[in-house]
Amino acid sequence: MSKNRRRRSQGRHTPVRNVPLRTHWLLLTTLVLTLSAALLLEGYTQHLFDDRPDGAPRGQAPGTSVPAAIGSGGPVIEGAAGRTATPAPRTIALTFDDGPDPLWTPKILDVLRRNDVRATFFTVGTRVAENPDLTRRIVAEGHQIGLHSFTHTDLGTASAWRRSLELRETQLVIAGATGVTTPLLRPPYSSTNKALGDADWKAVVQAGQEGYLTVLTTLDSQDWRRPGVEAIVAGATPADSAGQIVLMHDAGGDRTQTVAALEQLVPRLKASGWKFATVGDAVALPATVQSAGTADRWQGLALITAMRTSGWILDALSWLLWAAGAISLFRAVAVFVAARRHVRMRRKPWGAPVTEPVSVIVPAYNESAGIEAAVRSLLASDHPVEVIVVDDGSTDGTADIVEALRLPGVRVIRQQNAGKPAALNTGIAAASCNLLVMVDGDTVFEPDAVRMIVQPFAHRRVGAVSGNAKVVNRGGLLGRWQHIEYVVGFNLDRRLFDLAECMPTVPGAVGAFRREALLRVGGVSDTTLAEDTDLTMALCRDGWRVVYEERAKAWTEAPASLGALWKQRYRWCYGTLQAMWKHRGALAQRGQAGKLGRRGLVYLLMFQVLLPLLAPVVDVFAVYGLVFLDPLRIVGLWTAFLLLQVLMGLYAFRLDGERPGPLWSLPLQQFVYRQLMYLVVIQSVFTAVAGSRLRWQRMERYGSLQVPVTPSGPLAEPQFLPAAPPAAEARTETWPDPTAPYGGHDADPSWASHPAAPGPQNHIWPSQQGHPYP
Repeated sequence: MSKNRRRRSQGRHTPVRNVPLRTHWLLLTTLVLTLSAALLLEGYTQHLFDDRPDGAPRGQAPGTSVPAAIGSGGPVIEGAAGRTATPAPRTIALTFDDGPDPLWTPKILDVLRRNDVRATFFTVGTRVAENPDLTRRIVAEGHQIGLHSFTHTDLGTASAWRRSLELRETQLVIAGATGVTTPLLRPPYSSTNKALGDADWKAVVQAGQEGYLTVLTTLDSQDWRRPGVEAIVAGATPADSAGQIVLMHDAGGDRTQTVAALEQLVPRLKASGWKFATVGDAVALPATVQSAGTADRWQGLALITAMRTSGWILDALSWLLWAAGAISLFRAVAVFVAARRHVRMRRKPWGAPVTEPVSVIVPAYNESAGIEAAVRSLLASDHPVEVIVVDDGSTDGTADIVEALRLPGVRVIRQQNAGKPAALNTGIAAASCNLLVMVDGDTVFEPDAVRMIVQPFAHRRVGAVSGNAKVVNRGGLLGRWQHIEYVVGFNLDRRLFDLAECMPTVPGAVGAFRREALLRVGGVSDTTLAEDTDLTMALCRDGWRVVYEERAKAWTEAPASLGALWKQRYRWCYGTLQAMWKHRGALAQRGQAGKLGRRGLVYLLMFQVLLPLLAPVVDVFAVYGLVFLDPLRIVGLWTAFLLLQVLMGLYAFRLDGERPGPLWSLPLQQFVYRQLMYLVVIQSVFTAVAGSRLRWQRMERYGSLQVPVTPSGPLAEPQFLPAAPPAAEARTETWPDPTAPYGGHDADPSWASHPAAPGPQNHIWPSQQGHPYP
């Protein structure tokens, strides 16, 4: 036994982790919930932010429920008790709303510091979170801080729960940023006591019940209008000696006029004998600002961190989504252009017609439901074939069924269960022809499929050919969706891969191989779950061309339940990841291997791994857009994307000679099937990262396959009928060592002594007698 053989044998008996993963779903759920929370927070704070100026016109609301004492009282209101307070005579309290602003608030603070004046800043919670250092400066310089809601919302029109949320969150971010709490509140869009409406009063009462004092105004400087410096100074100048609370702004737009007006207003009023004070001092409120509790401070810091993080996440997502959209559009254009060029390219013949006989290898494990149809369809081929059914330890009588058919040109090899790669290797070793076709036991061939699939071998560089696998059980939505995926996804991509000479996969359902090529790469490897992808990549790295022949059609059973589909695609995706990692060295190679690495592997990584990983993000972001952005724009973008998918589908169906009827279900596919496929990729990636390994999983068979009588014409559905009974017995062999290696540069050559091994003699198969093909 060679060293390589011993190494392979030892590798098969190495314990394999096969523990079901649960933590990755917990992690994925946590990530999605975290993303959703971040987007919800960002949407609430940014897209529910009311950016109308405080003095924006409002309809005069009835104020029948406002007590007379409130309407004629002072501007500081204790809503729960119905009491008011008025600033002391010749005392003026400057108040600034809508900040802090990183540009204008520092300028205003500088003017106040030069004039030794203390003011009151009614801050917006979201802007405090954006500028915590500036908020700390306000408090550190002796100014008073108050609440101006969290998103500058009109508290009078807001629901009771939102009022509480707005006030509580604003208080928390102030506590987190400054370490203090404040009872002072100025509702956005408020003005004087006389302007209070019934809804406004209700908000004032609720605020009072929650411990807040509502601070209205007595003088509006009108700086929000930007009427000019002199007009602002005039509007903020008292007409008599009564104490005043003056409304100004340190954010919400260009405040150049406000800063300039302060430079004139403060010295002028001081010269007139006016005293400047905070609101609390002006009305003699005891201990207005207090130290925040530890819990409030830490909650505030957490909220600030969450808000800033959500902003970064949204920025990153925006860039990623733009990039993903651009790449997806580029892919659609590239696939379309490649498909058109591929059609023109395939009109040219490969060379002289290939007429030599073909060995068809059918690995079978518990394929009793469809094995008869599969074998009969192969014998109905218009090309000389031998059929080798390798029964891999079936327990349902698969081999017995084939033997009972007594079909000419059919050989049955029984072996102990060793897996699909071992079964394929057994069939390859037993084959008598130089051209091999590998077909799954749940697949039936069109009569001309074998002839079509071997024609590219007229070109000496072609080592393998991918056929056109089509879904036979198309009933129901799941069947239609898989039919669409096979035609639009798989086959269009194969045309692109063929044109770029980087075909990553010859499907197990219908593929042809040059024997020489298989021997050079050492046969079918069992180190990955996607043995077809692994083998194809190995051939590319060995310098062989792998091409696509869309005229070689085979019909295969697709999973008929979501559970079966999940298992199949999970195995496919995980196996593809294994193969990509195994053949990552192709990225640095030249020639045919380099084309696989820098074209095929990069394409798979971008469009079958990275983009699916972003799918939940896209879906969550779409919901975010419907709730917080322009719903019509989001629906329009989704419709444009769907229209692109439909156009691609129509073109792909036309190329494949299919009726476009199933495309009506494409919108539903985007809502259900697409998400399922993305979750498969996500689970596969998590499984790979966790270092776990899956065992090969067999798909459930449904017995929906029958032998095609004639090739399907353009736009025609296949018709399946039973074949005529055979006239001769099938040959049966038993191979005791199915896992023995074969072929390749370092393989044990002992397999060549087997009676089925190819020799120098010519073979004439029973199916060739009187065969019409020249």
